[in-house]
Amino acid sequence: MHYSLGKIIKGWFSLCRPAFHAVGIAPFILGTVLAYKLAAALSLSVFFLGAAALILIVLATYHAGEYFDYREDEISQKYYRCKFAGGSGVIQRGIVPRRAALWSSIFSFALAGCIGLVLQFYFKTGPLTLLMGALGAFSGFFYSMRPVRLVERGFGEIFIGFCYGWLTIASAFYIQTAMIHPLIHWLAIPVGLSIFNVILLNEFPDYEADRATGKKNILYRTGKKNGVILYVILAVLASAAVFASTRLGVPFAVIFFYLPFFAVSLFIIFMLLRGKYEERKTLELLCGLNIAVNLGISLSFLLAYIK
Repeated sequence: MHYSLGKIIKGWFSLCRPAFHAVGIAPFILGTVLAYKLAAALSLSVFFLGAAALILIVLATYHAGEYFDYREDEISQKYYRCKFAGGSGVIQRGIVPRRAALWSSIFSFALAGCIGLVLQFYFKTGPLTLLMGALGAFSGFFYSMRPVRLVERGFGEIFIGFCYGWLTIASAFYIQTAMIHPLIHWLAIPVGLSIFNVILLNEFPDYEADRATGKKNILYRTGKKNGVILYVILAVLASAAVFASTRLGVPFAVIFFYLPFFAVSLFIIFMLLRGKYEERKTLELLCGLNIAVNLGISLSFLLAYIK
């Protein structure tokens, strides 16, 4: 089947899933703002290069997932299409060749590595710059890549929580200051827990496809009911960490900024406990709101510091 150039460009755009990059960019911006506020350090050149490397790593992760999760996504696209799970679907429809996603992933990782070299050796951002970038790249690529496939080991979601939580915030702070402030560790807790929950809830639409293909992620191992319990526990802990952060020096205004997102989090918990994850349209809505909660945590901290 032949597609027009416009269709192919649109397909590549969908494959890159630009809307999902925000969950990585927001904590990176947070780390940069913290570097300015806590250490009076800010280089725009370093920020933009670091952000570019981050986007490339996230892009490479998504493309690797599209390639290695082809079978699972094919089943999901056929039986349970969801905006937040099951891949973009452009490979399954033949708009973009499957192998092209693999090569674009490898190229993106390589380009991110080049930026890392520039940051560490030209901008002197610190000896841990490349190591921190490599941690993110390793977790992203091997999350889906066979035979490692962290997603099937039962702790792939933990790696995602670590990378989109502590690693992203700490890396942004580190390349500006060549150190890591102790507050970073605490702020990373709610961000990491909430992105873990994003991955967990996004596994609900893929549940049957993952079971059919033996993709033993956390939801596959726990089952839906226990998965809901795990989600609720982590959501409560994430909110508690935000509220408790004021005792560690975070401006009290974070509470006011977070309250709307806290209300959304409570709504998601209420709906899940009522078993609404079995309703397709409701589940898709909850997945979208869940991403908003994750972004809302980073945004709340950001607004608290820049108000």
